[in-house]
Amino acid sequence: MNDRTSALATAVSPLSALSLASVLDQSGDCFKLLTIDGKIQYMNDNGLCAMEIDDFKAVEGSLWADLLPEPARQKLVESYREAATGRIVQFRAFIPTVKSSPRWWDISVSPVADGEGAIVGFLSISRDVTFSHQGREALKVAAAEMKHRLSNTYQTISSLMVLTARGNASHEAFATQMADRLGALGRAQALFTDDDAPCDLDKLISALVTPFGNDTAQVAFDPLPAIALQQSQADAIALVVGELAVNSSKHGAFRHGGAVHITAAVDANDVLTVVWRERCDVPVQQNSREGGQGLKLMDQIMRVRNGTMLVDWEDRGIVATLALGLAASS
Repeated sequence: MNDRTSALATAVSPLSALSLASVLDQSGDCFKLLTIDGKIQYMNDNGLCAMEIDDFKAVEGSLWADLLPEPARQKLVESYREAATGRIVQFRAFIPTVKSSPRWWDISVSPVADGEGAIVGFLSISRDVTFSHQGREALKVAAAEMKHRLSNTYQTISSLMVLTARGNASHEAFATQMADRLGALGRAQALFTDDDAPCDLDKLISALVTPFGNDTAQVAFDPLPAIALQQSQADAIALVVGELAVNSSKHGAFRHGGAVHITAAVDANDVLTVVWRERCDVPVQQNSREGGQGLKLMDQIMRVRNGTMLVDWEDRGIVATLALGLAASS
């Protein structure tokens, strides 16, 4: 056995050390067996390669935390404390290789117990996620650019309407109203695309729907729970409620007159239910009843987040019920 396999044999049966080391060496992940105080006892071959470590002896017996930059070092130290209680801890961190190549890793730290159940060390598994992390960062940049362009578009359209209507009192009033609505839509967009913006349920739904209200179509909200939504939850709700509002502006109350009433509640199982009740002053057209791509899209959005959407069509309206498990969709 080589030095690393010998170290592994101190924690597992000598008869299984060779076979276990062989299996671990086939993995593309970086496996590290650590002592209770965080010193490196074992690292698999592909782990050494991923971390660009030429010789295991260069790190054997070293504190794994000492090879990490801040704040990854602090996260690792904190993970030891949690893992010592029997938990499996997971986190993502930026950790360059020993040759300073930039890398992002998904890291798990698990407790290792002896035959009597006492925790004697830790197993840390690091997976190189640099490519996917960079892809997500690129998408964030693209989304921020799109949001900026959309905000500029809202402002440009508003300005053009106000300038075009200048000198005509009735047109000026209409242009001002539309500019206010575009501004509200822009603020709603920020609520679920800006990581730094607040994303409370009551503010989000109000910002999405209120701009569509008019003299012939009233919007009413029961007191909505002021719960803070995670980004993925806000995205799902905003996309679905926004689509309902757009459909209403084409086929329902926001176009033909009527009323929209929205309620929301969170039950004891941490399931959020949002109900959209719409009454239209004219019968709902058959083509809008079928829902089309918009309804399919809303259903897909909810299912991706482990939620559901039920739609009940009535002669003069629609009742759409969204259910989303807040814990399950995180």
